[in-house]
Amino acid sequence: MHIRVNKEEMQSRLSDIQSIVDKKSTMPILGHFLLTVDEHSMITATDLETAIKEPIMVDEVKEGGQLCIPAKKFYEIVREIEGEIELEAEGTEWLKIKTGKSLFRIACMNPEDFPRWPQITEKKTLQFKASTLYEMIEKTLYAAGESDTRYTLNSLLFHIKPDEGSFSVVGTDGHRLSLIRENIDIQDAGAPEKSEIVQGREEIKVIVPRKSASELRRFLSKAVRDRTGEEQEESAEPVDVLITMDITTNHVVFKTEEIEFLVRLIEGNYPSYEQVIPTANEKKAFIDREQFIKALRRVSVISKDRSNAIKLDLNTDTLTLTASNPDLGDAKDEIEVQYSGDPISLGFNAKYLVDALNAMNTDQVVFELQEPLSPTLLKEQDNENYLCVVMPMRI
Repeated sequence: MHIRVNKEEMQSRLSDIQSIVDKKSTMPILGHFLLTVDEHSMITATDLETAIKEPIMVDEVKEGGQLCIPAKKFYEIVREIEGEIELEAEGTEWLKIKTGKSLFRIACMNPEDFPRWPQITEKKTLQFKASTLYEMIEKTLYAAGESDTRYTLNSLLFHIKPDEGSFSVVGTDGHRLSLIRENIDIQDAGAPEKSEIVQGREEIKVIVPRKSASELRRFLSKAVRDRTGEEQEESAEPVDVLITMDITTNHVVFKTEEIEFLVRLIEGNYPSYEQVIPTANEKKAFIDREQFIKALRRVSVISKDRSNAIKLDLNTDTLTLTASNPDLGDAKDEIEVQYSGDPISLGFNAKYLVDALNAMNTDQVVFELQEPLSPTLLKEQDNENYLCVVMPMRI
């Protein structure tokens, strides 16, 4: 392999893969990326759970080929050098990097040892806007577990119901739950401008690992940002990137026109989330979201570090927040709300409430309650497609 490539192009592509390559793995190959130079030059990176394949523009190809290059060290070199880069492989073990009077020679690995991209067959396909999927992940990822022994909780559930025309994303760690649902127009094959499941109309549940979901969110954010950054006529409608989601038994692949993002799915059964969503909460309070967040943050300064426990006393048009810590003291705050039900007192982890409120967009939120230890609902006003469930705690 012998090529010339623009520094900014190479640096941009390497930046995309840095959080995917596994620098601490016992498998050294996972700290490398695969550079393929042929008619469609590509770079590929993986940690065996997540993989990305994206094109790279090469200015001149003197000789094609493949090479497995250390991702972090090569990225550090590219950031520091200036001008066009010349890359020349010495077999499969070494790579010479030349620009101006600078010359580097770094050790590489055999491309034959790099994990192969799986063959995607018998897939089901769904297509929608990148901004839609980005928002759905953004509003649910915070609720997913991070190191739970119940490994399916360290993930997001993508739940597709073709007969209802709905696509839901769910995150839960057992103490809180976030659910967002989009109504999608599921058509037969042959209508690519619509959201479509090409094969079958049975329910589909896809469990995506938390890290993969986080990387996917970053990938979608970049796709939306790159497209909206393009020059458009003032009269033109904003153009959104279409994402194709190919679902198989063990993997799901998200694709734009250029980039492929592959995720190895988690096997197992996701909790029956629909059963824990309360449907008969009679007490409803309408609260200014920003005021609620600020009051929670103020009072939780005094709450115990690990539990972040606070007490909420809801009375007619008033919400009182209190916290007590025997080593520090007490805190109390009060905000106005719209509430006309019976008085009720509840305890919560303040962080759970703040996380849910930060994921919402409306000025007003709806706080739905039943009993002091029953699941509570937080919802955006006038939006039934997004909700958060938070379990109260004994105080």
